[in-house]
Formats: sequence, C-alpha cells, structure tokens
Amino acid sequence: MVSIEELYKNFGVLADAKEKASEHEEEYVSFIEAVKGGPGEKRLASQFITRFFKYFPQCAAKAVNALFDLCEDTDVNIRKQAIKDLPNVCKVNPEQVTKISGALTQILACDDQGEISIVQSSLFSLFAINVKGTLQGIFDQIVGDHEEDDSVRDRALKFLTTKLKTLPEETLDKEAEEYVLTMSKKVLEDVTKEEFMMIMDLLRSLRIMKTVQSRQSLVEIVASQAELDQPLDVSDPDGVDRLIQCIKTAAPLFSKNVHSKAFVDYLCDHVVTNLSDITSPEEGVNVQLDILKILAEISEFAGDIDSKRLENLYNRLLEYMPLPPSEENDATVANEQPKLEFSYVECLMFAFHQLGAKCPGFLADEENAERLKDFRLRLQYFARGVQVYIKQLRAALQGKTGDSLKSDENKIKVVALKITSNINQIIKDLFHNPPSYNISVTVSWKPITRINPITFESNGAGGKKPHKNPRQLYSPPSGKFSEKAGNYTGQGRGGYRGGRGGR
Repeated sequence: MVSIEELYKNFGVLADAKEKASEHEEEYVSFIEAVKGGPGEKRLASQFITRFFKYFPQCAAKAVNALFDLCEDTDVNIRKQAIKDLPNVCKVNPEQVTKISGALTQILACDDQGEISIVQSSLFSLFAINVKGTLQGIFDQIVGDHEEDDSVRDRALKFLTTKLKTLPEETLDKEAEEYVLTMSKKVLEDVTKEEFMMIMDLLRSLRIMKTVQSRQSLVEIVASQAELDQPLDVSDPDGVDRLIQCIKTAAPLFSKNVHSKAFVDYLCDHVVTNLSDITSPEEGVNVQLDILKILAEISEFAGDIDSKRLENLYNRLLEYMPLPPSEENDATVANEQPKLEFSYVECLMFAFHQLGAKCPGFLADEENAERLKDFRLRLQYFARGVQVYIKQLRAALQGKTGDSLKSDENKIKVVALKITSNINQIIKDLFHNPPSYNISVTVSWKPITRINPITFESNGAGGKKPHKNPRQLYSPPSGKFSEKAGNYTGQGRGGYRGGRGGR
C-alpha cells in the first residue's frame, strides 16, 4: 500500500517534471492506488489525481472511477474533498462533464447539509465549463428509473428549478435553454402537482420564452397536462385540482396574441354546465366560485367563441339572475325575497361581457329578440337590488379611513362595494340598444384577495305589498355580509399523473 511519504515523493517527481510529467505514469498510478489507503492517503489521492489528470489521458477512466470511490467513502471529510476536486478534472477534459455531473447529482440525496452545499458548488463550477453537458447529467438523473427511491430525482429537480434561474445570462445560452425546454417536456410526462409547478416556473424564466411563439408553446404544454382532450370527471377532486392549477399556471401567458380559447372552451363545455356537481379538492373551499373567477380572468383573451359555448355561460348566468315577480305574485315576493349571489354574478357577467363582444348577434340578432327581452327584464330587476346595496355600502363606509377600514367587517364591505359596482357598470353597458361591450372593469379580487361569496338573503320578515310603481318593485332583502375571507390556494392531494400520484 502506498504511504503518505511515497505520495509526497511521487508528487515531487511529477511537479519537477512539469510538462514532461506524462513520462512518469507509474508515479501517477500510485495516486489512483492510494484511494484504498487510510484517511490521509485518500485525501492526498483526491488532490493529486486531479492535479496531474491532464497528463495521463490513458488513465482517465481509472482516475475518475477512483474519485467516485472517494465520493462514496464512509468519512464525510473525504467525500467532501473528492466532491470539491471533481470539477478540476473537467477543466482539462470537458468530455467528462456529463458523467461527473450525473454523479454529483446523485450525491444531492445525501443527508449532510455541508456536503450538499459542496455538491451544489461543484455543479455550479461545471455549468461554467460546459453548461449543456452539466444539464444532461442532471436530467439523466431526473428522468432515469429510480425504482422505489425517488430522493435523487426530487433533489435534482429542486436544484435545477431553483438554481438554474440564478446562472448568469452568458452561461445559459440559447442552445442550453432549448435543451432545458426539450427535456422539461419529457419530465412533464410524469409529474406531481408540485413538480409541474416548479418546472413551469423554470420554463417561464427562460429568455427563449419571451417570444409569442414560445409562450404559445408553453400554453400547449399546460393544455396537454390539463388533459383538455378528455371530459372532466366533476366528482374527481384530483382531476378538478389539476385543471385549476393548470389554468392558473397558463393564465399569465395569455395575451391578444396567445389565446386562452382552448381553456375557455373546456370550461364552458365541461365546468359551467356542471358547476353545482364539481367536487372541491379541499374541504371548506368554494371551488365553484374559484373556477368562475378563473374563467372570468382568462375570458379576455379567448379569441373567437362558439355561440353554443356562449349559450352555456348565458344559461348559467340566468340561474343567478331572477325574473321580476308578476303582479299576482307580489304578495308572496314581499315575504320571500330572492337570494342574490353577487360574487357568482360578477364572475359570470364579466365573462359573458368579454365573450359576448365576440358574438354580438347572440343578443342583438332579430331571431334572438325574445332572449334579449327576457335578459333585459332580469338585468333591470337585478340592477335595482345592486343599486340599493351600493347606496347602503357607501353609507356604511362613509367617513371611515385608516385602521377602521382594516377591520374584517369593513374589508368585506369594501370588497362587496367593488363587486356590486362592477355588476352595475356591466349591466349599464349591456342595457344599451343594441347591447354594448365597451365598458372596462377590474374584477374585485384583483389584486388577488380571497373572499367567499357575498350573498344577501331575506330574513323572512313580512311586510306590505310593494307599490306597483316599477321603481318600488324590488324590496332589498336584509341580512349580513359574509364574515369569512380568503383565496382558494389549490393545494390538492396527489399527483397529476397516476405514475407519481402516490409520492
């Protein structure tokens, strides 16, 4: 066995030989053999192997394997030394980058935080030498078969999606970014929800994704993940969660040039028509309202809309917009006021207003005159209730500033005022002859603020029969605003694909 003294002696021979070091292969081989020695010999072996690596290409395979053995040593200090020295091999032989990158990526699954830190530092060193080769080594570990232990894949994916964005622009060139995109598509074939979100966040950060074509490519990736080619099982909470998260991921990508049509069509076909049957992915979450908010947000960039899908949306809107009572039913109405779901109506009306602009004949064409007549009656009746509540809310908030507006009760009133004001503006626009689609409003939950639906319902109190003056037809119900607030976070259970759902 080679001793420490012999190692230093052989090091001196090679150092003195300088550029003729290749003539002393026997001395170099002694460094490789020293990986079987004691702790001191092993640490010296790691340093000396990499120090003279470039002079002995014929020993490259044995030298690299010797370093790999040291990376698996039981002594953490020896492992750290070898991990730190490995990138030096690649500086003189870049062809080793992919192999060494893969080996270092495997070590990310270790438990020692200090060791993990050195592994990450070494991987960053490899990026500076050969970025694509380093990426290939990492992706090989992500897409490889890890049987029952996915710790390597998990650590590798987390490292890639968090650290790659910190690389200097000159390091991650266009070719490397295109490779990341290609391999990410492969990874997305079998991912959990969390993995999907991480990968999409990474892809959005790439410079090649700033073009319209690239954003469209991302939208297509999300559409594939959302399985828009299959009907939605509204009783499957995981499927509902997947759809919600996919649309939320795609939403920032939509624009006048990158349309949300595929997602809007799917929501109108499979969700709007079955809204009340949708199973929430999380207990206590109003998934119906959350989905309607999503539809409203992406409706602006839907492009052309089929009249049948617009009709699905319209029919759902009508369910929340009652007709005014007939005169013979006025006495009954005085005792049983309708429940007005303002939060739902805002979402549905906003989406209908956006999509209806693409299909104005849906209300304005002569053959749809009865539809428009019915709709106007509903709009007028609903508007009276909205205006009454706007007045009440403004009176309740008048003079309140600063901390007083931060109370839960007043926060809810502020949101309720925004909701009812939005509805009122859209109703005015739709009440033009023909209906207009010109008004622009900002939905009440932007910037993102979580609210539960604002509803107003009668307390069942009796009263006089309303006056027959149309302005007195609507008697607003009494009741309280919801005292709960918050946004649906979409923290679902299980993966997007069956293959990783149990992880």
